[in-house]
Amino acid sequence: MTDTASALPSARALLREGDYLRFWASRFMGSLGSQVQSVTMGWQIYAISRQTLGVGASAFNVSLIGLITFAPLFFLALPAGETADRHDRRGVLLFCYAGEIATVAVLSFAAFTHSATVPLLLGSALAFGASRAFFSPAMTALGPMMVPRPLLPRAIASNSLAWQTASIGGPALGGILVAISPGAAFATTLVLYIGAGLALLSIRKSTKPQAQPGSRMELVKEGLTYVWTHRIIFGAISLDLAAVILGGATALLPAFARDVLHVGAQGFGILRSGPALGATVVGLFLAVHPIRRKAGLTMFAGVAVFGAATVLFGVSTSLWVSVAALAVLGGADMLSVFVRQTLVQLMTPDAMRGRVAAVSTLFISASNELGEFESGLVARFLGAVGAAVFGGVGALVATGVWAAAFPALRKADRLE
Repeated sequence: MTDTASALPSARALLREGDYLRFWASRFMGSLGSQVQSVTMGWQIYAISRQTLGVGASAFNVSLIGLITFAPLFFLALPAGETADRHDRRGVLLFCYAGEIATVAVLSFAAFTHSATVPLLLGSALAFGASRAFFSPAMTALGPMMVPRPLLPRAIASNSLAWQTASIGGPALGGILVAISPGAAFATTLVLYIGAGLALLSIRKSTKPQAQPGSRMELVKEGLTYVWTHRIIFGAISLDLAAVILGGATALLPAFARDVLHVGAQGFGILRSGPALGATVVGLFLAVHPIRRKAGLTMFAGVAVFGAATVLFGVSTSLWVSVAALAVLGGADMLSVFVRQTLVQLMTPDAMRGRVAAVSTLFISASNELGEFESGLVARFLGAVGAAVFGGVGALVATGVWAAAFPALRKADRLE
């Protein structure tokens, strides 16, 4: 059998795909905007809460952003997947950007007029979650339409780089802008969302999938059945749910920055950039040197290192040790994400990409958003440090359980 690396076209081949580059630019600007928005909302709700509440209760309020963002996604993700498989995927994305532009415009106005409140921020999180429910399946399903199939593994790595690069620049930029003015941060997000929409409009290829027969419920059921009966796909996306829902420390970063490490808003931005820094380094490596063998074991190793790094972050009292732990955490997560996304994309036919992406998005969002809520809830009882350590240990336990429960995933070898 031909080695995976030699079977793949050169990474430079992606640069000849003009529509893919436009897609990548839109993904990057949209991701950068969402990161700046997330940092600003988290910091603002924590600062407002601390005027009347203690550290634990304020961290809990920050965690509510994740829970409320996830709530509409829970109800809309599966219909959104069917929408991405039946309607023009670019059109779906443009509609989502319009909703996000309106939401961030309201936040910007409230910040400039000093009228922001916790209910307003949580309401905006609800609207953002509704938009993202349709955004993620359409974006995931659109990417493979932009490149020939042999380029798909490299495109997946590059797609992740768009997100991770934005995740480095976004929190740092957000921290700087928040220190100036939350209104300036939200206004910057507004400009980035507009740019992302314009990049999508410049794509020339057809972005409408092949028409799918059947009712909406039949198509949703078909997608769920496909995920459930393909154990490698189900094991991969459920592992992310189990590990990250326990190990997610993002919601705790405002508390660590302000009350554990005492580094303020700019230090908060540095901490938020830590995971993305490690993820970008690993992503760049994978874009040039794709995984050749033992993909399943590599993914499990990545999740285990993610858990161990979370524990280290929790016990650290130094900003730079904490950043290093977060960088290792992010790099390990990137490794597992790359394997999972490549397996899922390669095993899914284009006609079903939206529905499978919707299930994956539901699991991933549950892990991210509910993970933030879990961390904030545990922090109320164990404190921020105790919550981070508890989550890291939980991620390690989940890795062992899933390795035993999904032997086919553990034995997955080549990403071809």
